[in-house]
Amino acid sequence: MRIAARGVTALIALVLVAVLAMAACGSTTPGPVDATAQVPTPAATSDLAPQRTPGAPRVLLTGLEVPWGIAFLTDGNALVTERDSGRIVRVTPQGAATPVATVAGVVARGEGGLLGIAVSPQFATDKAIYVYYTSAQDNRVVRLQVAPDGTVDGNTQQVIVSGIGAASIHNGGGLTFGPDGMLYVATGDSSRSDASQNRDDLGGKVLRVTPDGAPAPGNPFGTAVWTYGHRNVQGLAFGPGDRLYATEFGQNTFDEVNLLTPGANYGWPTVEGIAGQAGFTDPLVTWATSAASPSGLAYAGGSLWAGALRGERLWRIPLTADGRTGTPEALVTGEFGRLRGVVATPDGSALWVTTSNRDGRGSPAADDDRILVVPL
Repeated sequence: MRIAARGVTALIALVLVAVLAMAACGSTTPGPVDATAQVPTPAATSDLAPQRTPGAPRVLLTGLEVPWGIAFLTDGNALVTERDSGRIVRVTPQGAATPVATVAGVVARGEGGLLGIAVSPQFATDKAIYVYYTSAQDNRVVRLQVAPDGTVDGNTQQVIVSGIGAASIHNGGGLTFGPDGMLYVATGDSSRSDASQNRDDLGGKVLRVTPDGAPAPGNPFGTAVWTYGHRNVQGLAFGPGDRLYATEFGQNTFDEVNLLTPGANYGWPTVEGIAGQAGFTDPLVTWATSAASPSGLAYAGGSLWAGALRGERLWRIPLTADGRTGTPEALVTGEFGRLRGVVATPDGSALWVTTSNRDGRGSPAADDDRILVVPL
């Protein structure tokens, strides 16, 4: 009987470890949902920027394989990455899809694979795009060229950033170009929490580099590091006043939206959520992990918009002109399952939102994964 009891105890311990790991990374089903976001001092409604009322989502495209990043080209079409297949798919505003590349070197495992994508600000002349992917050795950012026929040679790559820690979880992956023409790169701690506080390690950071991958002029430490002390950042978006916001996965208690300030320390692994502790920068918004696990982030129509994986909803976070946050609102809760990528159309009239139900943690419908259009 002692042996049996020990076996049961060990089994329970293993189950608890697995449950905690899933909760940390956006688990399969929404737990007890705490839909209330924590905002230290929400801005008054009268202070908010003019808000657009979102329309009903419609399905633009079905049958994708774990879509992750979306970036619009200058012609109004978008490039969409598929995490597990390593493909880049061109999608028209009418929903026609054409695979244009398979990126060589992508090793899909767990949360890793082909992740973020960004289009060069000089695309009209340089025809360059950038992708973030998990290789056999690391996470890296590479530059690819778009041919005149719209295809992309996934074998010919210029490595821009390499040596970012990789694992089956916490790979980060967000990419965006800023108004300054610099490339911002969101990384995760790759389950090495000590990496986040080590400024010589690229994990658990937001990086700022030139289009060629060099540390950008004016970076706070003279390296590629822009901010540190992050656990797993996937969404990056510029809002009013060229302020940069980021979504971040918490462990078991709080997910976050942060306003990024160069050189600031966001606390992980010492702090999770709002702590008011000297030396650390508190988030603007936190949620219970059951209500969020926030991935993609966009700014449009006076608000930030965050896709929630475990929370299975689209979070709307109103902003003021000076960057303060109003009270977040949960939309399309549970209607489409896990939501990941969120990007505004070039004219700001709509959001494109991807589902992530085929990522190993969802319950995929027959037509998953999908791209949704949310009119603004």
